[in-house]
Amino acid sequence: MKENSKNITRRSFIERTGAVAAGLTILPGSVMSGFGHRAPSDKLNIAVIGIGGMGNSNLKAVEGTENIVALCDVDWDYSKAVLASHPNAKAYWDWRKMYDEMGKSIDAVIVATADHTHCIAASSAMVMGKHAYVQKPLTHSVYESRLLTKLAAKYKVATQMGNQGASGEGVNTTVEWLQNGEIGEVRKVEAFTDRPIWPQGLNRPDRGDWVPETLNWDLFIGPAQMRPFNHIYHPWNWRGWWDFGTGALGDMACHIMHPIFKGLKLKYPVKAQGSSTLLLTDCAPNAQMVTLKFPERVAPKGSKLKYPAVEVIWYDGGIQPQKPAGWPAGKDMNDGGGGVIFHGSKDTLICGCYGKNPWLLSGRVPVVPKTERRVVDNKHEMDWVRACKESPESRVMTKSDFSEAGPFNEMVVMGVLAVRLQGLNKELDWDGEKMEFTNISDTDTVKICIEDAFSVKDGHPTFNKKWTEPMNAKQFAAEMVRHTYRKGWSLPEMPM
Repeated sequence: MKENSKNITRRSFIERTGAVAAGLTILPGSVMSGFGHRAPSDKLNIAVIGIGGMGNSNLKAVEGTENIVALCDVDWDYSKAVLASHPNAKAYWDWRKMYDEMGKSIDAVIVATADHTHCIAASSAMVMGKHAYVQKPLTHSVYESRLLTKLAAKYKVATQMGNQGASGEGVNTTVEWLQNGEIGEVRKVEAFTDRPIWPQGLNRPDRGDWVPETLNWDLFIGPAQMRPFNHIYHPWNWRGWWDFGTGALGDMACHIMHPIFKGLKLKYPVKAQGSSTLLLTDCAPNAQMVTLKFPERVAPKGSKLKYPAVEVIWYDGGIQPQKPAGWPAGKDMNDGGGGVIFHGSKDTLICGCYGKNPWLLSGRVPVVPKTERRVVDNKHEMDWVRACKESPESRVMTKSDFSEAGPFNEMVVMGVLAVRLQGLNKELDWDGEKMEFTNISDTDTVKICIEDAFSVKDGHPTFNKKWTEPMNAKQFAAEMVRHTYRKGWSLPEMPM
């Protein structure tokens, strides 16, 4: 696709929207290529993909010390303020064209697109040797998470998932309390979020809207299957639609469940089960509950602490766990958007979203060794920048490096799989290494509601639900583990 498609160049677009055209000098590629892989000032040359939302926040976190050389977004209206404020960064609709033209002068990329394009944009950069910062959830599927984990190891690039609480004091303290045995052995954990705050539980629109001139809908769709544009999807509300997002679980679990994954030394679950309000084919449900079971883990050498099998239960859509005995009357369990309850054999540990404000139900305040590395001023993006500038041999791992974030994200999107397979009416057995369910037979089928309708006739309710034909459950599950990309879009090969 040409960058001046629809007859809009970045310059003409900004002029139309009232920016000062005189300030829009784009640094020529011939000048940029002279920087090589490190500017003379030892600043990183960073490209940002998806700048209208969280990408802008990530950009602001690094632009004071690094060079922002390219900006990419499929919607030049949603991102116009960012484009206007960075006149020296070359603007692109299509990250593929950006890589082709500026690959040699880019050191690192920040990916903050819709969930379904995280992996393809990041993996393409990583095989070029570019460092990668990717917003949460890391990927849209289990296979994509595994791919990014292995690519990071193969190409020895610095990586970070955008769950910024990982660099905060709350996660550090929670992990230290758990791993010092302050609450004993943990066999059950409950976590929740107050999300979604965007629309969910919706029928797929029965018509399309005109595509705005400033939006390239084909590029937004990317590897997903094409559908007509509708304002219900974009901007921002794509999170609730399965083709583009992962619902409340994908959006918030990477923040809320990180101290669970890290503090209890989890990896792949072995069993999963989900339930929800009405499950639709296209849109995430209004509320859901997921149970993931993990096997016993081996404690680190020298540790006396045991890591028994543990059950992790997730709630969203306004549902919270029951308050444990001894809960302070009137105290809100929701702390910053959610919370976690670790049920230990000696005590109960509670923390909020991002691991914030950990406390023990007993009222005791532990004093433990500070074993976790602290990030200066909790600057998550700058922790990644620091790692980018270190050699692979001496690099200090970031606080959400893909070696940890990849398996963690697999846990999160496994919850999505459990919800979407709830029609099988059984607990699912999961082989994490092979990325497959082991107790779905060749003859198992599942059907899902396509459309929910309700009316009242003669004073009586009428429920008019349309359902899919029974689908082969094994094939359906395999497709969710590894998505079939639209023609013209493909991922790098999985490293051995």
